[in-house]
Amino acid sequence: MIPQIEKIRNNIPNDVRLIAVSKTMPSETIRMAYDGGIRDFAENKLQEALEKQEQLKDLDDICWHFIGHLQSNKAKKAVESFPWIHSIDSLKIAQRINRLAQEAFSQQTIKNLPQVCLQVKILPDESKYGWNVEQLWQDVEAIKQLDSLRLRGLMAILPLGLSKDETLQAFKDVKSLADELKPHFGSDFDQLSMGMSGDYPLAIEAGATMIRLGTILFGKRSTVALR
Repeated sequence: MIPQIEKIRNNIPNDVRLIAVSKTMPSETIRMAYDGGIRDFAENKLQEALEKQEQLKDLDDICWHFIGHLQSNKAKKAVESFPWIHSIDSLKIAQRINRLAQEAFSQQTIKNLPQVCLQVKILPDESKYGWNVEQLWQDVEAIKQLDSLRLRGLMAILPLGLSKDETLQAFKDVKSLADELKPHFGSDFDQLSMGMSGDYPLAIEAGATMIRLGTILFGKRSTVALR
């Protein structure tokens, strides 16, 4: 068991979903986190994730979340392998995921349509993917037509170097944007995937419903994916 898990779980609200970011972590470490009560795990590299899923297939109540930039040629496998995709970062990929989900569901390759979050850049950041606020509003009507996606909310990763006050305000701005979008996308649009190891208490204060924690749970990562 990983000792940090219990401490963190005891210090977050019951209605906030703790997602362990297990990228580069070996399957044995994921099993330890599972034994500690974690059921939600996030990966950002598809091939690495698929190998872990095969190795951990006996743990059939794990919920896998994809949080990386999704290339079009890997979208089909992501749809088939991840119940949650947080990183829908453009209209083009959203439309592709929608088509693939429709096909997979009709062919019974998947039992449920994927639950997705729209990745937004609430502040300018050239190093991140995602819609800026203006672009997202421009695409609202097109996104509403994607009837094979379960639109659940927004996902945000903030730029590096923000102060505590700037970070809190940015998270609050994401929450406000989600509230403004909800009438367009429906009552299920109620999730905010934001907050990582260094800023998750501020994200929770601003209204996060899902936090993505890696380093604080597992320690410093290797630069090479472990198997």
